[in-house]
Amino acid sequence: MKKLETLLHDISYEALPPEWSAFDLAKYSSKKSLWDYQQSAVQNAIKALWKYYSEPQPAARKSAFFEWYKDNQIEILPFQVGKKRANLALLNPYYPIDKGSISYEHFINRMCFWMATGSGKTLVAVKLIEAMWSLMKQGCIPSSDILMLTHREDLIDQFRKQVDEYNSSGNRVFIRMHDLKDYDEVKRGYLSLLRHQEIDIFYYRSDNLSDEQKERIIDFRNYDNDGRWYILLDEAHKGDKEDSKRQLIYNIMSRNGFLFNFSATFTDDNDKLTTAAEFNLASFIEAGYGKHIAILKSEYSAFHKGSEEFTDEEKQKIILQSLLALTYVNKSREGLRSVTGASLYHRPLLLALVNSVNTEDADLKLFFAQLDRIARGDLSQDVFLRAKKDLLSELQSDPQWLYEGTPFVVDAGLFNSLRIRDVLEAVFNSSKHGAIEVIARPSNDKELAFKLQTTTSPFALIRIGTTVDWLKNFLSGYEIVKGFEDESFFEQLNHDDSSVNLLMGSRSFYEGWDSNRPNVITFINIGMGADAKKFILQSVGRGVRIEPFKGRRKRMASLNTAGEVDHLLFNQAKPFLPAIETLFIFGTSRDALERVFSELDQEKEKEEGTEIALEVNSVAMAGNPLLIPTYRNAKEPLIEQHAPRKFELAQAELDNLESYIEYLNDERLLLARHDLQPRQIACLDKSLASDATYFNTNAPKKFGSVDNLLPRLARYFDIYPCELENIKILDNEINHYRHIRVLLKDIEELRSKIEKVQAFKNPAEQKAELKQQYDKDKDLDAYTAGIEKLTLLCDEDTYTPPGKTAVLRIKHVAAHYYVPILMSDDEKIDYIQHIIHVPSEVKFVKQLDTYLKKSTNLFTSFD
Repeated sequence: MKKLETLLHDISYEALPPEWSAFDLAKYSSKKSLWDYQQSAVQNAIKALWKYYSEPQPAARKSAFFEWYKDNQIEILPFQVGKKRANLALLNPYYPIDKGSISYEHFINRMCFWMATGSGKTLVAVKLIEAMWSLMKQGCIPSSDILMLTHREDLIDQFRKQVDEYNSSGNRVFIRMHDLKDYDEVKRGYLSLLRHQEIDIFYYRSDNLSDEQKERIIDFRNYDNDGRWYILLDEAHKGDKEDSKRQLIYNIMSRNGFLFNFSATFTDDNDKLTTAAEFNLASFIEAGYGKHIAILKSEYSAFHKGSEEFTDEEKQKIILQSLLALTYVNKSREGLRSVTGASLYHRPLLLALVNSVNTEDADLKLFFAQLDRIARGDLSQDVFLRAKKDLLSELQSDPQWLYEGTPFVVDAGLFNSLRIRDVLEAVFNSSKHGAIEVIARPSNDKELAFKLQTTTSPFALIRIGTTVDWLKNFLSGYEIVKGFEDESFFEQLNHDDSSVNLLMGSRSFYEGWDSNRPNVITFINIGMGADAKKFILQSVGRGVRIEPFKGRRKRMASLNTAGEVDHLLFNQAKPFLPAIETLFIFGTSRDALERVFSELDQEKEKEEGTEIALEVNSVAMAGNPLLIPTYRNAKEPLIEQHAPRKFELAQAELDNLESYIEYLNDERLLLARHDLQPRQIACLDKSLASDATYFNTNAPKKFGSVDNLLPRLARYFDIYPCELENIKILDNEINHYRHIRVLLKDIEELRSKIEKVQAFKNPAEQKAELKQQYDKDKDLDAYTAGIEKLTLLCDEDTYTPPGKTAVLRIKHVAAHYYVPILMSDDEKIDYIQHIIHVPSEVKFVKQLDTYLKKSTNLFTSFD
């Protein structure tokens, strides 16, 4: 789908005016830096703001921005007001309504950030506030107030914690947060002496904005501010569809400002079309930031309503399968830690997510009843063995990892070794069966913990809206132990000493919490209702986070490729990684599982195309393993090793910089005013002392001010090169050729041409083989037929689909790793992804191919 992000690709961030690009996008705090995709999201936001505010006339900005979409063949349908009179009355004072609709031109001052749960949307939002503060300060965008909206108090608290962490690290701006209800008081308040380095932002519960005034509910019109708000809306999918009153209010309040929507689960087409940064669940996993996803076909149909014909043994068997999956992951983790001797990864956790909690036949009660039987030992060896056999059979069928096209491979030996005792230890924290007792805290009516009477460590936790009915109606026969500690088991879930292995509940905890621990999710009667899509995506998003080492949130293969992990350690860990790095998903019924599949596939947004895979060049690779380099980051920046490429700026600006540094005459002022570190200040002195070595003053580049120039110079001083560490045999580092995405309805002609070029073989070698065969059997017909087939072989073809102009070149290069090569001279080719289209790369391939055809090429000297 072509969207705002597509258009932003054509705008070079580095080519923006200096005041728009002189930001340190990576720095966040002493503990955190932004990942590359988070920096890209902030860059895209800045590029979109630059494009919008490049129109000097405020009244013409929306129409110019909207025309930009249309000029690039992005058609955004009008907003339909709907039949609700209240919505009509709400919108009428602010927008021109024509026959029940409003041109989307009036809502075009917005951008969406479609980013996976766990991808760090909050860090992006905070860095965006920093960028807007700088842009407002320099007059690049209007000086309007910033409002952060989210739908729960705990999410506001999380945002505040992230802001506090940002503030604690002495960044360019200090962010002060205020309740929206204090707006008038804040605007009348005193001016700080450090006002030039501070910004006030406001926050409120998004679900408490309305068109009426109550105690907590506020009438947005009292804070409308002529619509001049920059609004950062978290979980922007919340609310009803197009006719949601709250969604309308957010648009009205930002009508003369800008609306930034953050969510992991956009489903509305206009949200997708105005997406400036897409890093949704699929992208998150493909880039190595999350666990693999394996959706299992084993059904929890025995828990489906109306399935009374299923026996307790059948219900017990399918619960055992999820417990076995958890046990298998836990055993893999133990093996990994034993072999490597390192404290790697998380303690595995099982999530049991149910549709009903407090009804008489609630799903959670049915699940817990069978869990209780297993804990007490009320199960037969036959049920256990059948559960184990069926699950192993499915795992041995190589279930495909979602989005990746590669299968999960089970360690059958390890899985076969699992016994009931292993399940007890991995799930119940016990080596023997025992009765369950309940731990309740009078101060917390949302959670209950469970442990066996034979142990002291809780193994499970229920987190629901209220536990009062459970204690009274369902757990009356259990021993209840009352604890009076204030700390919640749920809050301790990520602590190293948390003993909880099983978390049960419904929707009360599927968002607003962070954990790397889930490895198994069981959906019971989820996926049937209208709200299933958002619930599934959010809860699966909670399960895919990964952290092999503290602070390293990528799968180990990705860390290894980037040179961020010892290669020997990676090879030791490798056999255990498929289990510990996979999220296994179980569902209630075939229909529910298909719903999970389809909803997750929609999240990837790849339904609009077909994936094709190219082949490894077996001829070129025969006996010749492909070797690739591995790198490590240098310990010293480039400028301390040798003079890097010269920094470009005009002579007049270099003169101004030298005068400014001489005028300050105090390194402490550079530290306080420009946030330069002592090492950077030393580099600045070094470069100015030898300016001909470090500066190219023939360049026309101008930064406009020292405030814009110094952050760019600081980044120049902080370039750390990569150093060659080793040479290794290629494993899975090159895999894009298996995931060529074609965004066309009919690909048969393309597929046929690819297969034809793929089948190409060296004609001279083929003729020699045919001649040898003819000399052996004297079969002239077979020889003639073979020669005729050779005439049909081609090592190159082209393809252009109807209605397109970009030509795709399909080329067989004899020594290339995969065949054929797909490339295009048109850098903006839009109907196929993951091909060679960057001009320098296309030029290289063409020159290489021409050179290889020369009999004198130096490669003939090598194997």
